[in-house]
Parts: sequence; C-alpha cells; structure tokens
Amino acid sequence: MSTSKLFNSQTNPIPGIRRDLDVIPMRENGDEYLYFRDPRQYAPQDFALHRDTGSLLSLLDGRKSLSDLENYLGDGVTKSDVLEFIQFLDKNRLLDSKFFKAYAQNMELKYEHGDVHQSVTAGNSYPENPEELRQYLDEAFDQSIPNGTPEKPKALYAPHIDPRVALNSYVEAFAPIKNLKPKRVVILATSHYAGWYPQVYEDHPFILVDKNFQLPLGTINRDQAVIERLKTKQDCGITAQDRAHRMEHSIELHLLFLSYLWQHRFSVVPFLVSSLQELLYMDNGHHGQLVDRFTSLLNNQFAHDDDTFFLISGDLAHTGKKFGDEQPASTLFAQVENFDQQFMDYGSNNEPKNMLELLAKDVDPYRICGFPPLYTFLNSMPDLKGEVLSYDRWDERERESAVTFGSILYSMKN
Repeated sequence: MSTSKLFNSQTNPIPGIRRDLDVIPMRENGDEYLYFRDPRQYAPQDFALHRDTGSLLSLLDGRKSLSDLENYLGDGVTKSDVLEFIQFLDKNRLLDSKFFKAYAQNMELKYEHGDVHQSVTAGNSYPENPEELRQYLDEAFDQSIPNGTPEKPKALYAPHIDPRVALNSYVEAFAPIKNLKPKRVVILATSHYAGWYPQVYEDHPFILVDKNFQLPLGTINRDQAVIERLKTKQDCGITAQDRAHRMEHSIELHLLFLSYLWQHRFSVVPFLVSSLQELLYMDNGHHGQLVDRFTSLLNNQFAHDDDTFFLISGDLAHTGKKFGDEQPASTLFAQVENFDQQFMDYGSNNEPKNMLELLAKDVDPYRICGFPPLYTFLNSMPDLKGEVLSYDRWDERERESAVTFGSILYSMKN
C-alpha cells in the first residue's frame, strides 16, 4: 500500500496510539519490551518495542505535535529522529491515523470481495497438517460412546470455544450426527466482531458469509444459488458485507468437525448474528421486527426441507475479571450454573420468549454469547424439541475468569 498517507508534519497533532491495541509488558533475555497484540489483525504479529520507548509513546495522545514534543526530547534526539520513529509506528498500523484507516478499509474490502475464507484457527487451536489433525480427532472420537442417530434430527446447538479446552464437549455434541447426510447446512453463529462496524450492521444484524471455507481437511463450499436468493432479502436484515467474519472462528470450528465426520458432499449457508442487544430493552423495536422477518424467511425456506440441517454456534456465560467483573469467576460458579441451566432449559424446550425474558431481566448479566443465534433459530423453528447433550466450563483460573458452554440436539416433534 502507498505510504503517501503516512504522518509527515511538524505542526499537526500526531495521531495517538490505537486504543484497541493490547500493550503487554514482557521480558526476554534480560531486556524488557512492550508487546503489541492487535485483536483486529491490522498490525504485524509479534510486534514489540523496547520498554525505553514507553515514555515517548505515553506522549502520543492525539493532541501534541512534533514541536510540542521538543521539550521532552533527550540530548542528541532531534525532531527528525522522532518523526522517523512516528512514521515507523504509523507504517506498522499502531497509530489511529489516516494511513491506518485507509489500510484497514482496504483490508476489509479485499476480504469482502473475495470468495474464500481461509481458516483463522488451524495451526493454533488444532493441528494444521491434515494427517495430524485426523489422528487428533480420531483419538477424540474413538473414545465416544455411540448413542445412535436420533429420530428426525434437524439442528445442533454447540460451542465454538477453543477445542484445546473443550474437545470432549465437541465430541459429545457432534458424535450423534456423524451418520447424517444432509445436502445443505444453514449455520447461525455468534458474531464477536460486528460491534466494531456499527455503521455497517446497525440495520443488518444477519451477516451472510458468501464464501467457501478452506479448512485443513478440505474446502467446504457455500450454496451459491440459495445465497444469491437470500441476498435480495435486505428488508429481513440481511447483508453480504461480511467484514465482521474476517477473523471470526464461530463458523469454521463447527465446519471443522463436519469436514471430519461427513464424507458426503454438502454445501453451507453461513450467517453470523450480531448482538441483538436492542431486544433486551425493546422486543418489538427495529431489531425485533427484523428478527420476525428473518425467522419467517428461514422457516419458509428450510423448515420443511428434509435435506437441510441447522448448526447454531454459541457459548454460554463469560465471567470474571477478563470480561469486566470485579470478582473472580470462581465466586460466581453456583449462580452462573443456575442461570445457564435456565437458559438451556428454555433452549431445549423451545421457549424463546422465556429465554429473552431471562436475559432481559438484568441485561444479559453473564454475557451469553450464544443467545443471538439460538434465539433466532428458536423463533425460526417452533416445531422442534431439544435434548441437552453436554454442559461444561473452562476455568481460566490464572486470569480469574471462566466460560461455560453446552450443546442441544433438536429433532422434529412427533
């Protein structure tokens, strides 16, 4: 990308350090560094600066110019030296600058215009090498006790937490559907990043991912004909601007297990569902109307199609200091488990109204990320009954935090 937009002024305010970066002190070989982690993946990975740069970085508040910094410069340090350092930061996308914003927009548009989603979890959450991955999953599923295929299975609600901490729960969830052979899978998954793009998704909470999924065990293709038809339903809150999916894991982790278990050919219709936070305050407002239209659309298109299976991707409670609570997650286990139990009961009994009332009472007190896709699904498919397959917790004790997760298998009512 052209560097013509890099900051280059003696008198204009220097752009501040991006507020969405995590700056983590670290020590290596006796030296201290500041490690920059970019959850949005614009900055280079493994980017670090010596701890001595911290005093200068603290001055970059978005208001001071190079001239303003003159009184802070050490002996032998010139404004030209500082400008060179500022441009180095800017080039690496650490500053909230014109260059960064142009770079980010270009990256988002490039992703949206592409037709392939490359895995963001392979090689991190599980082996990227196909042979190693098959062995890894063979060992996990060989230990499962088969219960047979349930009668008329239609959907599965399952976690999307890192398999390294929840592999057994994935096995419990996906083993019962290993013998199914649907031609199409409609996916409703949590969107963790739609909130970063409010101008894109405020009126379009249902993000249609028009991409094929490139995974270690093969590429899973989208159902192009269905997707093209759904793209025209913008009055139902659907958008194909899928930049929120660029670094998302909630869909591909489900497809990982399908790519392992199913050998037949099938295609996917993948949706991310944004937070639907407005529903917690007003269930018949703008988002409520969009949910009504979208769920009616899904019901009309797929409810009575025996060749379509649904996957709903979501976890349960997120608690502790990592997620903004003042107290450690371990002090909340009993009340969280009770809340989760109510949520899973409403989910398995197909009671979306009660589920919404549960979360709205204290405005989603435990941050149930699976609520938006599961609530949407239940409103789409009222004629299903569910069976809870699993419930578990990741206790991240060193960070005084925890995440709970579970699974529900849905079948047609007799």
